[in-house]
Amino acid sequence: MSSSEISALITLIEDPDEIIFSQVRAELVARGEEIIPQLERYWEFNPFGELFQDRIEKLIHNIHYNSISTSLHTWSTAELNDLLDGAILINKYQYPSFDEAEVRKNVSALRQDIWLELNDNLTAIEQVNVINHILYTVHGFQGNKTNYTAPQNSYIADVLASKKGNTLSIGILYQVIANSLEIQIYGVNLPNHFILAYMDENRMGLAPGGNDNGILFYINPFSGGTIIHKNEVDDFLMHLELPQEVRYYRPCQNPDIIRRMVNNLVFAYGQQGNLTKVE
Repeated sequence: MSSSEISALITLIEDPDEIIFSQVRAELVARGEEIIPQLERYWEFNPFGELFQDRIEKLIHNIHYNSISTSLHTWSTAELNDLLDGAILINKYQYPSFDEAEVRKNVSALRQDIWLELNDNLTAIEQVNVINHILYTVHGFQGNKTNYTAPQNSYIADVLASKKGNTLSIGILYQVIANSLEIQIYGVNLPNHFILAYMDENRMGLAPGGNDNGILFYINPFSGGTIIHKNEVDDFLMHLELPQEVRYYRPCQNPDIIRRMVNNLVFAYGQQGNLTKVE
C-alpha cells in the first residue's frame, strides 16, 4: 500500500459510519508499527475533530500493543530468551519511543564497572560483594520502599534513571549483569518476594530450572544484595504458612520472571484504579 493510499485511509478515521471505520481500522492495524509515524503526524498537524483525535490515539495504542504482544510471545517461546530483551519489551508497553540503546548502554556501563573489580581468584561471596559494592554503594541503586507498588518500579528505563525499583526489577538488573560476566546467578520466584540464587556450576544439574542442590546461597536484591541461606527461606515460607516446595527454592526460567513483571504491573495499575491498563 502506497503512502498516498494510507493517507486516504487515515482521513476516513473520522467517518461517523462505524462499519466504514471498522474496515479502516482493520486495514491500518494490519500495517503494523510502520504506519505509526504517519498516524502521529496526522494527530499532531491536521485540524480534525475530537473523534479523530480519540480514534487515532486508540489506533496507535492498539498497534503498539499488538506488536509487543507478538514480540513477547516470540521471545518467550525462543530457545534462548535474553532477560534484558524481555524487560525492554515490557518497557516498550509504557514508553513506545524510549531510547533502547541508552538502556543497553547504561547496563553495559554498570557491567564494565563491576568487571574492572573482578578477578579469577575471587570466591563466590567475594564476587557478590564486588557486584553489591558497585551496584548499591557506588551507583546508589536501592529498593523503592516508600512507593513500592508504583508502576515505574517495573520499567527498566525508569529503574536505571531513578536508581530505584522493586525487588523484581533490581533482581533482573542484577541477574543480567551477573550472567553477562558469566557468574551463575538466577532468579527464584518466592511467593511475595523475588530473590536470586548463586549456583555452583560444578554441582548444578540444570540452571536455571534445575534442582536446588547446586545452590551455594541466595541473594536479596531489594536489600543491597544481602546474602541469605536456605534456612531463612524455610522461615519465610513458614511465616507465610506455605509448604517448602522445590519450586520456591530453585531458579526459574526467564519467561517466568517476565510473567511476574506483568503480574506486578497488573497489581500496580489495579491499585491506581486504572482498569484499562489492567486489562
